[in-house]
Amino acid sequence: MPKIAIIGGSGIYDPEIFKSERIVKLSTPYGSPSGAIEIGSMGGVEVAFFPRHGKGHAIPPHKVNYRANIWALKELGVERIIAASACGSLKEDYAPGSLVVVDQYIDFTKKREYTFYDGGQVHHVSLADPFCRTMSDLCIDAGKKLDLNVHPRGTYVCIEGPRFSTRAESKMFRTFADIIGMTLVPECQLARELEMCYVTLAMVTDYDVWQERPVNAQEVLEIMDKNVVNVRKIMTEVLPKLPATRNCECASALRFAKV
Repeated sequence: MPKIAIIGGSGIYDPEIFKSERIVKLSTPYGSPSGAIEIGSMGGVEVAFFPRHGKGHAIPPHKVNYRANIWALKELGVERIIAASACGSLKEDYAPGSLVVVDQYIDFTKKREYTFYDGGQVHHVSLADPFCRTMSDLCIDAGKKLDLNVHPRGTYVCIEGPRFSTRAESKMFRTFADIIGMTLVPECQLARELEMCYVTLAMVTDYDVWQERPVNAQEVLEIMDKNVVNVRKIMTEVLPKLPATRNCECASALRFAKV
């Protein structure tokens, strides 16, 4: 079974790049995942492709069963996750069409299931550095090699959705974050609880409403169609370079977390 998973939408899935070989359907103690997992190869590496929002992007961000999704990937044997998601920009220099290798996040979600340890055992997992440094560095290097507009760091504020921000909220968020989205939390922290490496490539699709013109969903989709091509290029470059053995902190996240 593959050790690497790609989480993304239909734009990331390209039959010319991802060669699907079989489909796996899994049940979990946390209910049904967003959909079936496709196993195949990308860049000559065996990977699992998982649609966060289900087939046809039918599940909104606040209804995604993140625990079931991450649990299913762990059951499959996945150790590393490369995730892609759309985001809005809160800063002028994080322009639409660029990519961000996120290094920090702030959680403004409200009613999601955030942990696997909500009874029986208590674990306090460190998220001081929420993303795998090894995978992040490889993504940054790939962006430079491909001469793409990739920001090597950025703080992502995650909101509940599915609505976009008010102007007042957007102006508040931009004082302490660079980009804004709806899917990072709790996906990344659940991966850490299961000692899985996780990196996210955030695709900047618009300036949030701190600017005068409100965000338009159709414009977001048009820009996203363009920059998913660059995400696929980075993934194809990174996958063959992932080391066989994990020496990062992610692999031992639970060592000192249990109370």
